[in-house]
Amino acid sequence: MDTATAGPAIARRHFFQECGVGVGKIALASLLTGAASRGTFASQVPSDPMAVRQPHFPARAKAVIHLFMAGAPSQLDLFDYKPKLAEFEGRPIPPEVIGGQRYAFIRPDAAALGPRFRFARHGESGAELSEVLPHLAKVVDDICLIKSVQTDQFNHAPAQIFLNTGFAQPGRPSIGSWVTYGLGAEAEDLPAFVVMSTGSGISGGAANWSSGFLPSVYTGVRFRNQGDPILNVSSPDGIDMSVQRDSLDLIGSLNRQRLQADGDPEIATRISAYEMAFRLQSSAPELMDLRSESPETLNLYGCDPDKPDFARACLLARRMVERGVRFINIYHEGWDAHSNVEGNSRRNCGATDQAAAALVADLKQRGLLDETLVIWGGEFGRTPMVESNPALGRKLGRDHHPQAFTMWMAGGGIRPGMTYGATDELGFHVTENPVHVHDLQATILHLLGLDHERLTFTYQGRSFRLTDVHGHVVHDILA
Repeated sequence: MDTATAGPAIARRHFFQECGVGVGKIALASLLTGAASRGTFASQVPSDPMAVRQPHFPARAKAVIHLFMAGAPSQLDLFDYKPKLAEFEGRPIPPEVIGGQRYAFIRPDAAALGPRFRFARHGESGAELSEVLPHLAKVVDDICLIKSVQTDQFNHAPAQIFLNTGFAQPGRPSIGSWVTYGLGAEAEDLPAFVVMSTGSGISGGAANWSSGFLPSVYTGVRFRNQGDPILNVSSPDGIDMSVQRDSLDLIGSLNRQRLQADGDPEIATRISAYEMAFRLQSSAPELMDLRSESPETLNLYGCDPDKPDFARACLLARRMVERGVRFINIYHEGWDAHSNVEGNSRRNCGATDQAAAALVADLKQRGLLDETLVIWGGEFGRTPMVESNPALGRKLGRDHHPQAFTMWMAGGGIRPGMTYGATDELGFHVTENPVHVHDLQATILHLLGLDHERLTFTYQGRSFRLTDVHGHVVHDILA
């Protein structure tokens, strides 16, 4: 080895062996500088995490009520009438339509299943609805039917989480969390983001309303159907309000000292939670007492004040909007019709149709619909093909179908009396104006005055947003 060859090798070896600490310092300085330029975790959250903040641009909606039909309603039996499908009943759908699509519970060559109900046109808009939606038919000119929704997910839990968080796995913030992070809270004595459920269980669980990597103050607050709406909202025997106030003042003082020293946003969450819990002791019982509603209103919703069902949840949602709650999720589970799609649709429409339509009508007559966005739909649709499995006791059902399904929206800047998008003659593929789940999310944020590309949070060195790198606002459905 000559000197000319050895020199550079020795120099490189010496640099890394002898100057390793120096290289480490350079790397550390670079990381710290980058972190400072991006903003630390704590610096992204205001000192008062629920303080009202201005939107990116003037908002059309102030609040959202999302009626989530968990389990996936059959769009072909409720909204998307396909006479051709009835003609094909009992025969396989042409292979060129299926396009190699694989399903969990049925073969691609399964026979077609025609619509199970009669359809008719309603209102000045002439929108077609199934006979099992007689109440929605009365307000059809106030809603926008979107028949071309698409999702990336095929199974219930990932699809529910995807629609709520923009990602199929748990760990990302839900849309309600993003909204409260972006806008703060108007209600001082109720949570900004409330979750209620009726039915038989939510596949995606709490990941649907989690705050993910956002501070936990933005997590949805689950209201129970019976007893105290929130656990431990009632004071134990022997503890009055003055004792609690003194205790909270002391705890709050200690927490604020720690917050000033550490800057951990979870301490701010803890302070906010203690104060909200104190206020809820008076606000929650008043909210949940529906006996103050008129008999006419209770009849409109089909609501028994003491019965924990979907009608009660919808009426509570209207009361929450009146009191400044920002985002409300109502999950009604049980739409998973692998067998007897006719009976499943009839049963669930019987439980939800009147109250969902009443919510739109009630908000409108109170002058609240223009500023309240109402959303109805599930996590995906159902197949045009029949599911029949004697071994599992299934017949005349429909499998999961992510390629095309229907949702409806009303109020909050949505164009009323409109049907948007279309599917092919068998209801398999979208043929006009596709609306991806990310587009839906971008549009919801837009109506609230939030730019989905600007509403971000830096986590683990990356800037995250609800729609990830996707999504476009569906301007055609905006009023």
